[in-house]
Amino acid sequence: MNKSIYLFFTASLLIFSCSQKNQYGSDISTDSEQIEAGKVLFENNCSSCHNFQQNGIGPNLSGVTHNVETEWVRNFIKDPAKVIDANDLRAASLFKVYNTYMPAFPGLKEENLDNILAYLHTYETLPDTLPQIGLENPIPDSIPDSGVRLALEFYTQIPASNPEPPLAKITKLESESVSGRTFVSDQHGTLYELKDGKHSVYLPLKEVRTELVSKPGLATGFGSYAFHPEFTTNGLLYTSHTEPAGTIPADFTYADSINVKMQWVLTEWKTDNPEAATFQGEGREFMRINVVTVIHGVQELAFNPNSKPGSEDYGFLYVGIGDGGAAESGFAFIPDHHGSKVWSSIMRINPAGRNSANGKYGIPETNPFAGQDGKAGEVYAYGFRNPNRVFWDTKGRMFATEIGHHNVEELNLIEPGNFYGWPIREGSFIINPYGDMGSVFPITDQDKNLPSTYPIIQIDHDEIAAIIGGYFMPSGPLRDKWVFGNITSGRLLFADLSNLNNVTFASWGITYQGKEMSLQELCGSKRVDLKFGQDKTGQVYLMTKADGKIYKIKD
Repeated sequence: MNKSIYLFFTASLLIFSCSQKNQYGSDISTDSEQIEAGKVLFENNCSSCHNFQQNGIGPNLSGVTHNVETEWVRNFIKDPAKVIDANDLRAASLFKVYNTYMPAFPGLKEENLDNILAYLHTYETLPDTLPQIGLENPIPDSIPDSGVRLALEFYTQIPASNPEPPLAKITKLESESVSGRTFVSDQHGTLYELKDGKHSVYLPLKEVRTELVSKPGLATGFGSYAFHPEFTTNGLLYTSHTEPAGTIPADFTYADSINVKMQWVLTEWKTDNPEAATFQGEGREFMRINVVTVIHGVQELAFNPNSKPGSEDYGFLYVGIGDGGAAESGFAFIPDHHGSKVWSSIMRINPAGRNSANGKYGIPETNPFAGQDGKAGEVYAYGFRNPNRVFWDTKGRMFATEIGHHNVEELNLIEPGNFYGWPIREGSFIINPYGDMGSVFPITDQDKNLPSTYPIIQIDHDEIAAIIGGYFMPSGPLRDKWVFGNITSGRLLFADLSNLNNVTFASWGITYQGKEMSLQELCGSKRVDLKFGQDKTGQVYLMTKADGKIYKIKD
């Protein structure tokens, strides 16, 4: 079922009131074995986006099968794009809200659908909503089209690691900083080296970490990687990946009464020969973190590329971790707004140190909360729902993209010790993590003095649904501009970050083999799953996870 189905469920909430009486669901089974089987299917395929307490990535599902026809549900799951494009009332209503197509889930058999429906039907009550009505259009300004069109040149295609789109969950493409060797990761557990348009396996992470799981969820598996700035001499490489709950005791936990769905594992790898074509060596786990759901984990590892030997920041690893879906699951106190926990933060650690609580890494003494009682010394900045990309410009300024909840996508300037709002802010708006998280509200007089740092770019969901950060273009009409886009639709944008007091941004487009087209047309899917990459020469790449292809962006 996955994220695709939230179109249907939200549409039903938009159209039907909780007071409506009907006979929907009368054909749904109440057999206990089917309900239990449906629960397993739901947890494995749907829980990353939905729960029965409040709106998450998708809406609260409680009561929806009591308010929409069963056959409609089946048809939508099989081919949501077909239903939306046919201007079905429910689907069309939701599309106006989310402005994005969700993927189909054709792999479910009829008996699977029966079981899922049986489980959903055990929840009868639609959620209450706040009496206050949130902002209908938080950011009314629209994004202009720059008229810029850049050509794409096919570079390579990564082998399919999934039978259905996205075929290859390629996520990060960057170079080792000294040698310039270029790599790309697939979330299903492989790190490839790229050379002259060809790919070869460098680190088969799934084979050496057999507990790695990349399903269920949009963001499980192989999260990120980063080569130590002295990799060519010390052979050190860092990765993050997910393993099942309870694999081994975690370093960062919460109350036993709260669900643990996954554990994020950080590993330091040391190769015997940094010049070898494939990794040969050993791995050392140094951090393990429990999370509530399969979303918002450790999806970014990075070293500051501007830091040089002898400088204070040299060799320190930045780790971006979201809230693990805690706020949307009713546990907003896990990603607290006091800097006392590692969730929802960008951490900075010294892999070579040993003064952490588990003795496996170091906490730099210059970290903003190092040595402070009641604070997490690892935390560099905090208050993020999902800081999926961390990067620096040539001026040494640090930035992070933040995927929003229901309304706002963000780019933030990162400064040590600052709080960036989540879970009580989305962009520069108030959000209620214990109420209707689908709504945002204006900052009030009593809230305006909260020491929260607001985005330098914020875009609402009538423009893009999920931000993905890119890189600075080295030349051409977008020279020195930061390119980014919308993960789902593949809409392409750029921003001028030269003056952070007056950041401007606009859209751009692509041509392929001399023809202007959208990325949806190029990859043959309405869900593009857009990602960017850059090699040591400055060449920027565009990746479409839907078909596993990588393109060079030409001037």
